[in-house]
Amino acid sequence: MKKLTLLCLLLLVTHVSRSQELESILLAAGEDANKLAKSYMNPAMSGLIYGMNSGWYHTAKVHKKLGFDITIGLNASKVPSKDELFSIADLGLTSITAPGSPLTPTVAGSGDGTTLNVNAIVQGQAVTASFDMPSGIDDDLPLGSIPTPAIQAGVGLPYKFDVMLRFVPEVGSDDAKGKLFGVGLKKEITSILGPLDKLPLHLSVLAAYTSMNVNYTMDGTEIPGDNQRAEFKLNSFTVQAIGSLNFPIINVYAGLGYGGGNSTLKMLGTYDLEYTPIASGPTITETVTDPLNLDFDAGGFRTTLGLRLSLGFFKIFADYTLQEYNTLSAGIAFSFR
Repeated sequence: MKKLTLLCLLLLVTHVSRSQELESILLAAGEDANKLAKSYMNPAMSGLIYGMNSGWYHTAKVHKKLGFDITIGLNASKVPSKDELFSIADLGLTSITAPGSPLTPTVAGSGDGTTLNVNAIVQGQAVTASFDMPSGIDDDLPLGSIPTPAIQAGVGLPYKFDVMLRFVPEVGSDDAKGKLFGVGLKKEITSILGPLDKLPLHLSVLAAYTSMNVNYTMDGTEIPGDNQRAEFKLNSFTVQAIGSLNFPIINVYAGLGYGGGNSTLKMLGTYDLEYTPIASGPTITETVTDPLNLDFDAGGFRTTLGLRLSLGFFKIFADYTLQEYNTLSAGIAFSFR
């Protein structure tokens, strides 16, 4: 379980650690660099938020008191085609020109990034530089989607409550470390149906929250500097009404509610940026500190439809959620009582 947990968390680290390729964007300087980096990373950040709010349930029925389950799953949030590219011209940049195509892929797109030219005033001199935007990694993503893990344990409490816990202690290497904590509470309300509560129909309400932190240390090979690192933090939440039809082998379930969250991505440390004076003269080096501080948010209403196969205590499930980033969730569970 520990190795599987580590593998799933490192899927997340892979996306965030790609921020090392954002180093070249720092040549845009100041607010322009933040706008370019945010537009490039936004689909990954949104996909993580939508994914972390998925996979919390595969039935509306709660456990008997002290009954429990262990669920291992994966969510894949599909990035809409409109978010696979963005236009440089739409960002209102002040020091950037695009000599080629003004369109460039986001992190969830495909193909090479466009070349951009910088014309700015640095240390009182007119300077120039050029860099390539990072390429998209669509071909490297499973199902062309942003993956997130759903590894959790659930236990039945009195009064028809289930509590679910997602927890990954800090794991990783010296260069990339991450940790995750999530908690969900499900309350079955089937009794409001009166005499219909003898049917295989179950109704519940769910509230869940997830927090994740990833830290990535950069080696300074792209741009010299000191103490270069990226810090990523995410908070997500969801509130849903759930219904399920529980038969001996087949379980059909559905959910309706809202999910959202926010995240931050910071690039910290010092970076020595080199510019060429437009007039003659030696290369100018400008050192910037903590150059990127990006905020992201996503959210909206969601509708889920799923199917679970029960083979005794062993369960196999899959569901599909309609939301801004439609999400496919699938996995297995070991459920007792």
